Amino acid sequence: MFKKVLVTCSLAITVVSGFFFNKQVIADTSQVPSALAKPAKVDQTQLNVELLKIKIKAKLGLTVVKAEKTPVPGIALLITDQGLFYSSYNGDYFIQGKVYSLGTTVTDLAEQSLAKMRLEGMEKFKDDMIVYKAKDEKYVVTVFTDITCGYCRKMHKQMDDYNARGITFRYLAYPRAGIKDRLGNYTEGFKDLRSVWCHEDSKTAMTDAKNSKGIGYRVCDKPIEEEFAFGRQVGVNGTPAIMLSTGAMIPGYQPPAQLEQLLQTL
Repeated sequence: MFKKVLVTCSLAITVVSGFFFNKQVIADTSQVPSALAKPAKVDQTQLNVELLKIKIKAKLGLTVVKAEKTPVPGIALLITDQGLFYSSYNGDYFIQGKVYSLGTTVTDLAEQSLAKMRLEGMEKFKDDMIVYKAKDEKYVVTVFTDITCGYCRKMHKQMDDYNARGITFRYLAYPRAGIKDRLGNYTEGFKDLRSVWCHEDSKTAMTDAKNSKGIGYRVCDKPIEEEFAFGRQVGVNGTPAIMLSTGAMIPGYQPPAQLEQLLQTL
């Protein structure tokens, strides 16, 4: 007996060809591969990952990074370059929203996969983070940050308090304006963060930047774009966004005492 699922009222199930997500990117149907344009006999009980990737890309312009089965019959979870979605195995139906498993406990199926991805990403980028290490480290949090974000600045000004409570901060870059503007030029937010990461003293540069002090323009090979893409994939839609050692994520500012109390419950 398959587990029953609760789909929240916000969940929208729609035929792929008519789906509009927040970017409203719909591929030209004239460019749909001929193999997809013609109806084909597909075993809807089997997940064909490669075919699904091709179909979602052709119909919606979304790049599927990962596709996996869920406990829901015929429904796959999709990790894309623009976030997490669901679809039918054959790609005829596309779902935006949350799906819960109702067993002994209520489980957010997406959050399970996202937590795993966050842990993998934190490991991947661990050598490219700007770290403010607590002298007597008890906890480690990884925070997506931007220079102009008001609450990011407030949090950074309290760094001594966080560190005194044994909380080490590790920063990942998340330019809120994105990587490029509509003309295809790098945004100021991206260039500012890149300059911080490329600085010979990135910790001081971060502090200066968040206090509106000039740090000078710098260019180097740092994975700012990759960190931003990682954030989008794992559910970041604003800064600060705090990832815990469990893979859970807390959106928004957390005062030192409140964050310490939360970490003590892990």
